[in-house]
Amino acid sequence: MGKRMLVTYFSATGTTRGVAERLAHAIGADIKEIRPAQPYTAADVDWRDSSSRSSVEHAHRDMRPALAKPIDVKGYDVVFVGYPLWWETAPRVVRTFLESEDWTGRTIVTFATSGSSTRGADGVQLHDSAPAAHWVAGRRVSASEGETKLAKWVDGLNL
Repeated sequence: MGKRMLVTYFSATGTTRGVAERLAHAIGADIKEIRPAQPYTAADVDWRDSSSRSSVEHAHRDMRPALAKPIDVKGYDVVFVGYPLWWETAPRVVRTFLESEDWTGRTIVTFATSGSSTRGADGVQLHDSAPAAHWVAGRRVSASEGETKLAKWVDGLNL
């Protein structure tokens, strides 16, 4: 029997959502959105504004925005965690999700979207938020990456 897989994602603008949907379809996984209790607006994610919500969260590494609802990872062997790269790392709400679940016996693979950066896509900076998980290095995924290429990537992970 194959491993039960779940694709989770946070997407403020829809880019990461599109990749997550194609990934879940390509590998036959369930999919669940990491939704903050307070959705992000366009002004919230304006990285050029030092007082924007995303800039403030980045500056305060201990911030953990509340989730709209928890995501239960019980019953899954492998959980893909997708996010946009903000300052070469995952948005703080991703850490809220990781820190709210029991990762014992589960594998986490990250995937990140970014127009330019690749640093942070492998998920290494997130390991301290889910130390009980088995981490497999993820990667940056193009916003337009198709299902065939995504499936080939996952096959190559030998999960």
